Amino acid sequence: MTVPTLTDDTTHVDELRALEAESVHIIREVVAELERPVLLFSAGKDSIVLLRLAEKAFRPSPLPFPVLHVDTGHNFPEVIEFRDRRLGDAGHTLVVGSVQKSIDSGRAQEIGGPNASRNRLQTRTLLDALEAGHYDAAFGGARRDEERARAKERVLSFRDEFGQWDPRAQRPEPWSLYNGRIRRGEQVRVFPLSNWTELDIWRYIELEELELPSIYFAHEREVFERDGILLATSEFTSPSESESAAVEWVRYRTVGDLTITGAVRSHATDIAGVIAEISAATVSERGETRADDRTSIAAMEDRKREGYF
Repeated sequence: MTVPTLTDDTTHVDELRALEAESVHIIREVVAELERPVLLFSAGKDSIVLLRLAEKAFRPSPLPFPVLHVDTGHNFPEVIEFRDRRLGDAGHTLVVGSVQKSIDSGRAQEIGGPNASRNRLQTRTLLDALEAGHYDAAFGGARRDEERARAKERVLSFRDEFGQWDPRAQRPEPWSLYNGRIRRGEQVRVFPLSNWTELDIWRYIELEELELPSIYFAHEREVFERDGILLATSEFTSPSESESAAVEWVRYRTVGDLTITGAVRSHATDIAGVIAEISAATVSERGETRADDRTSIAAMEDRKREGYF
């Protein structure tokens, strides 16, 4: 008798189906217990997997909640095209929270300078969108393996009436039992992918044959290096006098505001190639490609305390 190894395809499928079942259970539990959930969708790989899990949780019925995208206005065009097509084809309700509108209305203030980014401004736009929709729960695609602050977070992450997170005031979740009771004005962020890894995400994408924005696979793009990160040349980002741009073969491990989301050099043009690269990677996706997480050791935790995803 042959003992299955960790590289055995059947073993991987069993592990993925177990993760899938756990995530579907979480989604159904929250919908049953709270009144107005919403699903956060960036059209990145994690939110694409999260959307598929939500669809599976309620098939053949439509999603019992809308999909919310916080749009910085500095997005990769390929991602926005994919967002509109994916949600439109499925008939899901899309709600867009616009950072630009937050700036125009005075709710948020644009930050200037060569390293300017709208990433932090998303918090105000998100909180306003949640309040406007009277949403009491927001599903997000964050995973614990992404970053140390996210590793601290429970599956159900409770926020006060101001949307703020206190890592010391989280509820226990013994035996996967979730207490979703909230007081008026409070919110809960829900992370059904908490126990998934980046490699799990890609293997599930392969298993389910999910479509992704093209930037996740190797392509030629003009980029320049800043603080060890390859940024795309665009109308919002350009090299300084001491920096130089060049066309290189790159792909993206994560999707975000293009002013702070870096590419990685790659020739992986298909899922098998990407999985091989990730299996050999020694740096997390955010650690390698997100400039906003390099401002300080506690950068992500500081933003989450303010109400970030």
